[in-house]
Amino acid sequence: MDKKLKHQLFLVTFGVVLFAVLMNIGYIARIVKGLFALLFPVITGFVIAFILNVPMKGFEKLLAKLTKNFKKKPNEKLIRGISLLLTILSVLLVVVLVCVMLIPEIVSSVISLYELVKEKWPEWAETLALYNIDTEHITAWFENLNIEEVVSKITSGAGTVLSSAMDIVTTTVSGIGTFFISVIIAIYVLISKKDLGRQVKKLIYTHLKDPIGDYICRIASMINETYSKFLSGQCVEACILGSLIFIFFRIFEIPYAILTGVLTAVFAFVPYVGAFLACFVGAFLVLLTEPSKVLVCIIVYLVVQFVENQFIYPHVVGNSVGLSPLWTLIAVLLGGKLMGVMGMVFFIPLTAVVITLLKAYTEHVIKAKKKKDAA
Repeated sequence: MDKKLKHQLFLVTFGVVLFAVLMNIGYIARIVKGLFALLFPVITGFVIAFILNVPMKGFEKLLAKLTKNFKKKPNEKLIRGISLLLTILSVLLVVVLVCVMLIPEIVSSVISLYELVKEKWPEWAETLALYNIDTEHITAWFENLNIEEVVSKITSGAGTVLSSAMDIVTTTVSGIGTFFISVIIAIYVLISKKDLGRQVKKLIYTHLKDPIGDYICRIASMINETYSKFLSGQCVEACILGSLIFIFFRIFEIPYAILTGVLTAVFAFVPYVGAFLACFVGAFLVLLTEPSKVLVCIIVYLVVQFVENQFIYPHVVGNSVGLSPLWTLIAVLLGGKLMGVMGMVFFIPLTAVVITLLKAYTEHVIKAKKKKDAA
């Protein structure tokens, strides 16, 4: 069978398959949705394993250096297991520290804000009245607020509340169960990552030609390296920026230094949007407690962020993903539109990989054209 006939048969087959898919698009969409729901714990487990592999590799390198001069070097699987355990403990420690630092600050902030609103509301009402803003209905609502009546309404609607609570509990338990299954899958993947890598390579080179297999492995290695640099870079930047915000807020005696610093470190994983959101929350809290320091709060925050981004981050982290600010912003917008916050985080290194591949392909085409012109 000659190439022309093969090409024609391929086009006919492709057209028939495409027509069948378009005619049954709803049925196929339901099948795909069902498969995705079925495989969701597995996909989530691989994502968790991919993220945890970054600190795990760091622990593996550290343990390899520490045991380099041992007479009897420990088994590779033992080092991998200890590294995984240290990684899990580190993640749990970070979560606990954030909760210990954040939750008491949030509780105290809510209590202080309640007391402040309760104390300052008459003054605020008078100020608003000067601008012809009617606040009588709000004041009347506060004055007529009957706690016993509220409790009675809640009690009378206990059946509805209980039903809604049961639905929430069922959904939560299901989500927690899925999460734990995903974590278990991630642990198994990390423990046997070497074996899985060899099996995948064997599968690729068995069914594909060597040049195609080499290209796929090179892309996978590039994705892994890019994401590793990005995640480690974001962790370093989050710690540095959060610490600097806390220190300078303390120096200038700006309220909520701990809360703003922790929020800055957490939100730093969301590029562009996260830093401004933390600044907005900090400035809003300062506005309610000490309005005279709002401008100082915003200026200090923006100056610290600018200095960290321009002078500290490039030297500590470097150009982790190699993207210009324009492409970074585009990646954040696309990722946020498609996948929310997680999309904002992961679309930056993904965009870096795509641009790197496009550059390599463009250089390859240019070289091929030059060779063709020279011949």
